[in-house]
Amino acid sequence: MEMRHLFFVINIFTTACGTSKTSSTDIAHCDTTGSSSGQFNAQSTVNQNILKLLQFPKTILYIGATEPKTLASKRIVNKIPQGMVLVPAGKVHMGNTAGFAHELPQFWASVSAFYMDISPITVGQFRAFIKATGYKTEAEKFGNAGLITEDTDKQWTLVDGATWEYPLGKTKPKAPITHPVTQVSWNDATAYARWAGKRLPCEIEWEHAARNAVNTQTKFPWGDDIQENGKYKANVWQGKFPLNNLLTDTYAYTSPIGAFGKTPLGLTDMSGNVWEWMSHPKFDYASLFVKDTSDLKITSEYAQRGGSFLCEPTWCEGYRVSGRSSSSTETSLFHVGFRCVKDME
Repeated sequence: MEMRHLFFVINIFTTACGTSKTSSTDIAHCDTTGSSSGQFNAQSTVNQNILKLLQFPKTILYIGATEPKTLASKRIVNKIPQGMVLVPAGKVHMGNTAGFAHELPQFWASVSAFYMDISPITVGQFRAFIKATGYKTEAEKFGNAGLITEDTDKQWTLVDGATWEYPLGKTKPKAPITHPVTQVSWNDATAYARWAGKRLPCEIEWEHAARNAVNTQTKFPWGDDIQENGKYKANVWQGKFPLNNLLTDTYAYTSPIGAFGKTPLGLTDMSGNVWEWMSHPKFDYASLFVKDTSDLKITSEYAQRGGSFLCEPTWCEGYRVSGRSSSSTETSLFHVGFRCVKDME
């Protein structure tokens, strides 16, 4: 049985940034040179080398330090694909000055309209993919996957037999079909998306959708408070991770999709429940604008968004709209899943 390292640590980056316009291969111009303070000077262009590495989708029209003056034109929508919502075109101010260092420096982006799955892919949906294709996940190939529970002495452990179907291991019950699928690697998620005729979102698309496609500047899609009328708005950790979970929201692990309602845009589980795989590696935002290729800070791990049932403020608070994490592409963890997006035709 092959053993692997667990990559679950949130990488923290620091640096500065600039301005630009974007498409996946020719992403416009940026008005800055980076500075360690995160302030912008003048006259720099977006680094085309990092854009080639990140391969942003064609929906990304502009990236820059200054707010875009024009937006993508509105498009006529004939029929929204089943199980998806239309994310309208708009602009988004990425990052957060009150968050972690890897959420800085802030920058602007302009995004054209696209479709996004209402919820993370469920166990039931993933099972249909497995039955249709005979696909074998990486956790199944390796024979184990990562989790942290009372049974693992509250330590991250590779548990034999843990898979998308048995995320806690074969000695525990199967995953409920209405819960987000977990123990899927980035490679597994990409394979599903390709089969479904969709793709994984990039971070800019995801944050644009989390900010309700109108650049809301609240911590969460619905506002600044994780509770409303004494009830939690997301499946997150209550207590001190990993010492004690008060289970105020009643869920020790994943919850059914939509159990905590929808965002103003009509999406579910954009905060908490499971981290979601993104289409590209995690990178230092400042690297978008550095001139010297040697200054690029891009990891071999792929980005994740949304936070999970393991997140709490003293640990990561990754369920904020600007929260970020990452893992290596072959890593499978019991708090990581994904959702897909689709280009408008």
